[in-house]
Amino acid sequence: MGEVTTSLQRPVTNEGRSRLVRHVDSFEIQPPDPPSPNGVPRSAWARARRRVSRWHRPYTAILLLLDFAAVAFASYTAIRTFDQATAGFYDAQNDPTWFFIVAFLLLPLGWLIILWFNGAYDRRCLGLGPDEFKRVIRAGVAVCATVSFVAFATKTDLSRFTVSTALLLGLLLILLGRILTRFVLHVMRRNTRQAAHRMVLVGTLPECLEVYTAVTRNPSAGLVPVAIHITDGYAAAKGVQTPVPVYAGRDVLALVREVGGDTIAVCGSASAEPGELRRLAWQLEGSGVDLVVAPQLTDIAGPRVHIRPIEGLPLLHVEEPTLSGPALLAKNMMDRVAAGLGLLALVPVFLAVAVAIRISDPGPVFFRQPRVGHEGRTFRVWKFRTMYVDAEDRLASLVDQNETDGMLFKMKQDPRVFPVGRFLRASSLDELPQLINVLKGEMSLVGPRPLPADDGDFLGDVRRRLLVRPGMTGLWQVSGRSDLSWDEAVRLDLYYVDNWSLAYDLSILWRTVGVVLARKGAY
Repeated sequence: MGEVTTSLQRPVTNEGRSRLVRHVDSFEIQPPDPPSPNGVPRSAWARARRRVSRWHRPYTAILLLLDFAAVAFASYTAIRTFDQATAGFYDAQNDPTWFFIVAFLLLPLGWLIILWFNGAYDRRCLGLGPDEFKRVIRAGVAVCATVSFVAFATKTDLSRFTVSTALLLGLLLILLGRILTRFVLHVMRRNTRQAAHRMVLVGTLPECLEVYTAVTRNPSAGLVPVAIHITDGYAAAKGVQTPVPVYAGRDVLALVREVGGDTIAVCGSASAEPGELRRLAWQLEGSGVDLVVAPQLTDIAGPRVHIRPIEGLPLLHVEEPTLSGPALLAKNMMDRVAAGLGLLALVPVFLAVAVAIRISDPGPVFFRQPRVGHEGRTFRVWKFRTMYVDAEDRLASLVDQNETDGMLFKMKQDPRVFPVGRFLRASSLDELPQLINVLKGEMSLVGPRPLPADDGDFLGDVRRRLLVRPGMTGLWQVSGRSDLSWDEAVRLDLYYVDNWSLAYDLSILWRTVGVVLARKGAY
């Protein structure tokens, strides 16, 4: 645990005197800080120092190689598939040199250039979030438009099937390469804490701790706070246990170098003093240290936040959640169609599960329980029965063994669950009958988890979950399921309500496949 740290360091000038920094059990001489620009104009040709954080350089190089190889392989596949691949290239049968240069060199290089101009290699979008994939898709559209324009301008009669196959397959392979490299990056960040940004949080202690909790919630994000610099003095941190060391009254840039950081995160009201943030940005010019601002907007996704500068003042405009309109209509149609097709395809599975349940414990195959749905309406959820028929009567004797802190009763080794039921829960097969609720419009494929109707009224923020239909899967399921605390599960459900989109739903459905196969948090 961290503690408030003081320093014996005196203010130093920019003449080059060394600094003496006190450590716990030793003293260490460090080189002087370089002079800071402080807003003084620099030569336009002056080269800034390389960024302290450099993990993105080899990562970008790998992406460049993979993207080039993906497009070249797509061209090779299209050429091998269609006999008319060389159409439009004069004398290609006798001398295919120019054709091969275009297919295996110019086209891949064109892809890389357009990807670069669309920001697909921008370090700020690599490794997390959907923005990287959006830029790749936008670049793919631009490549198609460019090829079409060049073919039209030169009156080249290309093989449409060959070009379409090469471009579409190239886009898919590039996206696949991004997914695989991102997976490796996330594994590296979770297991070794490499390829990450070392952050110094600047602000009041409560604001810094809130940002610390947010950025460390997902290790895959690659944000590792290493120190906190509080702006409200040592008294604010007296008696408070912190996960990283806390400093006050220090030169921020010198502190970043001392703790080995590469990013300064200004939290909340730390930038409230007029001009303070601008002066800090001036000080960081040429230092190689990144500056980010964490406003007091928690659990609000990027698409809802827009920056609108007014006379030099960047205003953050927060849009309302999308709870109606064409997107919601498309979601409802997708739910009904997918549920109908799923029920038809899963008839053999339903029959096999029904037989297994009846053999394990005589009684009904399905379990129906009242749940609270959209806008507080009550419905009866469909599930395969996984407990003995007297499970409800035995609940009272097990209440004191509840292993969760919320409304639902959960036990990892619940004696009321019969063996086949335990398998159904671990594999999530018991949830499949909820497709009936989705088909009837009572549930959605993705949404907050439906809670029992006999747990009393939903109070406070929890009621906001009722603005959308509950889902068969959701953020709670792909983030830990029953292993989550009640507060964390509510936070994830509310985040989904405020930030849902069709793309987000598809992302959650994709993540659900991996979670179900791993049987994480299912009991």
